[in-house]
Amino acid sequence: MTDEDWQAARQHAVLAHAAAAERRRLAEQAEAATLVSDFVAEARRRGLPTTRLVARSYDGRARYRTRLHGWYIDRARSRAVDVDGRFHLLTVPRTLRARLLGADPQPSPAPLIIGAGGRDGESLPLRTMLQRRLDAED
Repeated sequence: MTDEDWQAARQHAVLAHAAAAERRRLAEQAEAATLVSDFVAEARRRGLPTTRLVARSYDGRARYRTRLHGWYIDRARSRAVDVDGRFHLLTVPRTLRARLLGADPQPSPAPLIIGAGGRDGESLPLRTMLQRRLDAED
């Protein structure tokens, strides 16, 4: 095998690996989006009350109002699902603008495993977290 052949084969393998990883990521995002959508439908069916969501600064010292309404899905109130079925991480940078006008956390794709890869080693499947929230009902 020539050096050029090896480089071409290596490039092909890298691209194939990247494409497979992207397919997995998109499939996981689709599955998580379905879980979140199902959660919203069930929360509405059960009459689970929504609340105005509050964002916190990364250091946890400041709280900022948001325009979002929905349900917190963790005890730390750092993750939520809004009434439109979008997943939000409710941590934002400390800014004067957020202090004066409120924060505007953007939705992000929900992970299938909450906390995966985190330093504390604690992770929980999204399905379990959403079910716990439904079971709490308050």
